Amino acid sequence: MTKPSILVLGGLGMIGRNFVKYCVDQELCSYIRVADKSLPEISYLNDDFKAAFASEIVEFVQADLTRDFHIEKAFKNGPFDYVFNLAGETKCSQLEDVYAAKCRDLSIKCAEKAKEMQAKMFVEVSTAYVYKSQTKRPADEQADLEPWTLQAKYKLQAEEALRAMSDLNVVFVRPATVYGPGDVMGLMPRIVCAATYVQLEEKMKLLWDEELRVNTVHVLDVAKALWLVATQAQSGEVYNLADSNDTNQGKLNILLGQLFNIETGFIGKLISNLARLRLGDAVNDVNDKHMKPWSDLCSTYGVTNTPLTPYLDKELLAHHQLYINGSKIQSLGFEYSYPEPTLEELQSIVQGAIAQKIFPPVLV
Repeated sequence: MTKPSILVLGGLGMIGRNFVKYCVDQELCSYIRVADKSLPEISYLNDDFKAAFASEIVEFVQADLTRDFHIEKAFKNGPFDYVFNLAGETKCSQLEDVYAAKCRDLSIKCAEKAKEMQAKMFVEVSTAYVYKSQTKRPADEQADLEPWTLQAKYKLQAEEALRAMSDLNVVFVRPATVYGPGDVMGLMPRIVCAATYVQLEEKMKLLWDEELRVNTVHVLDVAKALWLVATQAQSGEVYNLADSNDTNQGKLNILLGQLFNIETGFIGKLISNLARLRLGDAVNDVNDKHMKPWSDLCSTYGVTNTPLTPYLDKELLAHHQLYINGSKIQSLGFEYSYPEPTLEELQSIVQGAIAQKIFPPVLV
């Protein structure tokens, strides 16, 4: 049988590049078109990703998918069997209009085009940040929805619009905090913050406490899940993606302490509660503390151009629990290859960034 052809929208992002590599490595496709507003040459691809994008079955098209003409360009010479939407604004603290255009309207327009071209399945990559923050039980796919980032607000609006489209075969995935090769905005800001304490030579103390949940999923499990839901899930289904570790700040601190040989802890409930009342000021203080040491580390080791930063946004530093049940997808026969973040895996991620000269060589 002929292998399927696919279109990966936003394919140069962290999940996208790993998914393209996964499809190439597993020989799943006859043709892969990647559309992204960036260019491979300026997207900090490591050698493995460069090799995947250089495959004879991969074609890259530069396209700003907020523009109708560029959507036509991305879908040109279709149809595609499966369309994967990993595009959208991932940075925090943008204007609402930016998220409306890049996280909601973009999804709707691309889904309409996929429907017009009779794609077998449109996979919408949303986010687990759409769930209400709570501590009693992990959020399954039926849990209360109360987005706590602007990106999540408009991703949820996109989900609702796509679900209402007639004759669109669509499935939704909601990943928790994604980490792994190419990480910039998942666990990496916390890793970078921890690295600054090599320079500061003091104990790293975080806001809140060790119980604050930051549930995780490895990007290669996300890649594997995307293919599975595209080919086996029923239209309209929603799948959370989160490993079984129930990752929290305490577990992460242990790993980060071992990774850089630093002491870690928390500033305590009293100061954290005061910070809650003036969160903006607290976040500014946190970022001011870390930005210069990171810059000094990079300067010391000749890291002159890096996408990595210790900057943490107010949306992500607020006291919200990312507590997610990712077991439903196992009903499709899925198994998580990375059931928890490990020291070895974090070392591998950082070593990869060091090899790319985008992270100073300060591992233990």
